[in-house]
Amino acid sequence: MEIRTHTFTLETEGFTDMHDLTPRINDLRRADGLQEGSVLLFVPGSTAGLTTIEFESGALSDLKAAIDRLAPQDIPYAHDARWGDGNGFSHVRAAMLKPNLEIPVSEGRLMLGTWQQVVLLDFDNGQRNRMVVCQLRGNFAS
Repeated sequence: MEIRTHTFTLETEGFTDMHDLTPRINDLRRADGLQEGSVLLFVPGSTAGLTTIEFESGALSDLKAAIDRLAPQDIPYAHDARWGDGNGFSHVRAAMLKPNLEIPVSEGRLMLGTWQQVVLLDFDNGQRNRMVVCQLRGNFAS
């Protein structure tokens, strides 16, 4: 098994800003010729997360509303009391989603459902440049 690691950066707005990573991941998989294996994604930091969802306005709005209900921005957080940076909610949200995601690859394609996209969510309380680590693992075409 071979492993190839790539990184890329996204400019994000914070406050549950969502970005579809699927085209970028497909481009990397295609360029490297990964045929069988998996794609491992990781976002360094503690205020962003990765998930899959249908990347359309209704589903994205529903997800944002659910996250707002689970970890509201406007309640006290011990993190804010200790550090004073006002982003305690973003740490809690990111911990619930997780910083990593793995997608199987078979016959040269991501094994995603028809309406399933890979999404990065930035929960911090301001703009960021988010790095994404993308590790392609498996068998590559010659």
